[in-house]
Amino acid sequence: MEHAINKTLIIRLSSIGDVILASPLIRLLRKKNSHAQIDFLVKSEYAELVRHNRHLSHVIEFNTRGGFTELRALRRKIRQERYDAIIDIQGNFRSSFLRSGASSTVLKVNKRRLARFFLVNFKWNNYRSAPAVPIRYLETVRSLGIADDGEGLELFVPEETAVPVWDRLSKAGIEGDGHVVGLCPAAKHATKRWPREYFEQLAVALVKEDDVKLLLFGGEDDRELCGLIERMVTQKAGKPSNVANFAGTFSLLETASAMDACNTIVANDSGLLHLAAARKRRAVAIFGPTVREFGFYPYGTESKVIERQDLYCRPCTHVGGEVCPEGHFRCMKEITVEDVLKAVRSFSPVPA
Repeated sequence: MEHAINKTLIIRLSSIGDVILASPLIRLLRKKNSHAQIDFLVKSEYAELVRHNRHLSHVIEFNTRGGFTELRALRRKIRQERYDAIIDIQGNFRSSFLRSGASSTVLKVNKRRLARFFLVNFKWNNYRSAPAVPIRYLETVRSLGIADDGEGLELFVPEETAVPVWDRLSKAGIEGDGHVVGLCPAAKHATKRWPREYFEQLAVALVKEDDVKLLLFGGEDDRELCGLIERMVTQKAGKPSNVANFAGTFSLLETASAMDACNTIVANDSGLLHLAAARKRRAVAIFGPTVREFGFYPYGTESKVIERQDLYCRPCTHVGGEVCPEGHFRCMKEITVEDVLKAVRSFSPVPA
């Protein structure tokens, strides 16, 4: 690339995992030019994930409630800023609209859509390589001489967020010096959720047999799910003090801070899996309808991915669905509690 890149906009509007997975790109752009202006455009509901990133100059928020009017206003703002480069790692209609008409150099992510289409619909694996999503983001700036630094994901949690979280953990008997496991039983789409009863059995076994302390994480919509797991632990393990349910009570950054108390995080293929990876937690990832080729496996942290690799119907989607297309849900039901328990136990209980 011939001209200097001193003013850059990164567009990644959503979602939790995708925004977190952009952190190596942000860091490496800053390493390349310590004085550059690097801005990040994201939906308001995910802005906290980058708001405290010390490598960014500005975070621009897209309020989706403003609809197309807000989109047009943002597009005008982008044109007025006259960025040297716009890095589009969203790759959809909205991001294309936002960068349209700008005089900037546009660098776009390669989502490998054709290979993904054939893999999902015909089970033909045409991926010549299956790099993690952060590496795909870095491919957009290869022409700038930027390569991965091996430092993994980042998520910056300010002290004013962390201190109250650790106060709550302390009151719950979690001091960060014992064997603590975090469970993230939810996912946006139903087919990406390991069955609730399996999570219940896993939780009971960890508490009853291993004397583990459990932290349950999730959003507002996951309160009931995590509440059921909490009650099962209390009833069957008889150790109510060994489980603390924070679903729906912590923000994303507060959840990240609380994850620092965990030795291991067990999660579905979801945003919280990448939140754990960004905090360098050991991760046990449960993959059902999705596969490694899509690039959303745990990145930059010690991890184990549990999946049924030999199923004829995998993958059936790259984002998840509400019902199993085949009606049997074998990809999740045939991942046993013992499979996941063994993976958790393979990690040392000593905090990382």
